[in-house]
Amino acid sequence: QVQLVESGGGLVQAGGSLRLSCAASGSIIRINGMGWYRQAPGKQRELVAAITSGGNTNYADSVKGRFTISRDNAKNRVYLQMESLKPEDTAAYYCNVKALTYSRGWVSDDYWGQGTQVTVSS
Repeated sequence: QVQLVESGGGLVQAGGSLRLSCAASGSIIRINGMGWYRQAPGKQRELVAAITSGGNTNYADSVKGRFTISRDNAKNRVYLQMESLKPEDTAAYYCNVKALTYSRGWVSDDYWGQGTQVTVSS
């Protein structure tokens, strides 16, 4: 099983910055994709940014040029640097990891963090 611990959320004024981090631990054979999703009240959960083990990235159109995703493969960590934050960025942000484990070593499963709240005031 894989456990994800998130940190870095908080309250920030419009135009400010925050850095989210997520650490994965457990019976991990290999981590493939890592990413961040967010969910605002009354909205569906949406992909914000994703990164492969090789460092390839993709972003939601709404955050391109403002957010940067990165990972440390040796430490099983993924980060999201958020710049020029807007009120519409307000949401609960969830770390996602696709991992191969010893208990199910033939397929990769998705694991989710507990969520960290980001609130941007106008």
